[in-house]
Amino acid sequence: MPLTQSPSELSAWLRLSLEPNVGSATACTLLSALGLPEQIYAQRATALSRHLPEALARQLAAPMPADMAAQVEGALEWAAEPGRRVLTLADPAYPQSLLTIADPPILLYVAGDPAFLQGPSLAVVGARNATPGGRENARAFARHLAAHGWRVVSGLALGIDGAAHEGALDAGPEGAGTVAVMGTGIDRVYPARHRELAHRIAAHGALVSELPLGTGALPQHFPKRNRIVAGLARGVLVVEAARQSGSLITARLAGECGREVFAIPGSIHSPLSRGCHALIRQGAKLVETASDITDELGGGPMPAQRTAPAALPDHPVLDALGFDPLHLDAIQARCGLATGDLQAQLVELELQGRIARLDDGRYQRLK
Repeated sequence: MPLTQSPSELSAWLRLSLEPNVGSATACTLLSALGLPEQIYAQRATALSRHLPEALARQLAAPMPADMAAQVEGALEWAAEPGRRVLTLADPAYPQSLLTIADPPILLYVAGDPAFLQGPSLAVVGARNATPGGRENARAFARHLAAHGWRVVSGLALGIDGAAHEGALDAGPEGAGTVAVMGTGIDRVYPARHRELAHRIAAHGALVSELPLGTGALPQHFPKRNRIVAGLARGVLVVEAARQSGSLITARLAGECGREVFAIPGSIHSPLSRGCHALIRQGAKLVETASDITDELGGGPMPAQRTAPAALPDHPVLDALGFDPLHLDAIQARCGLATGDLQAQLVELELQGRIARLDDGRYQRLK
């Protein structure tokens, strides 16, 4: 996709994003007071000092350092490749939802289709050390949401994030797709084991980062990533989270910028349920099915036309379950499915409202 700004304009934006000690909030203040980056860099230090400390004003008024110029040139070369964009606040393709947060990133590196940053989106986040059940819940919720027109946003981390991206991709080409917000430069995949997943997301969604190319995984970058995850979405679903969790930061940021917060409850004995339970006590919406989320948000987009599901009696798990409540091992003995496959089908049926999981762990057929 061609650039919507000239190389000189984009160079000024890139330089502003690379300036030491100039975060997004300071950059937005300068943009509001002085205009576009090219106009900012045309100012003398005395004019800049009205808005900045004197040392920082002199820094911006000086010629661009050689190492920064090399970074800018590298970013321009990166953006010139197919399927890559650098979106600035002045770009029409910049996601409008981010303009409502306190400190929107002044630019975004995007690999994939920038159109995926627009439209109805839901964030699905949670623990890196998620349980198998938590990962399957994330995958099933994301698959259902994507199949019904909701783009799934997450952070590409291990555990819940990765499962959410995979679930959205499982919805296929008719699904709404997925967006991964990275806590590294867009040319650095972290964790490395998600490299193939990142390539799939870039091909069927978008990878996004505000961090310069080459930036590694540092702890201070992930809260900044989380604010973008929250800002892109109309709501945030927390699947599993410990008491001290980055997912709770995302949930807090979502609440602060007017987004809805949802949480899936879990066992009172599980440390990974405590964060979700704390959110529910603080006012997050307790959800058991994906429709709980979409009903709260007012419906959302119409689902894409898809082949009608098979009649209920043809579903082997429903046939095995009957209408009497059964534990997992009893259902498995009847249908012969592997444990992972059976759990996946049970979660999908629960999301569709066909079965319910009772308090004692048994499953009850509803339809």
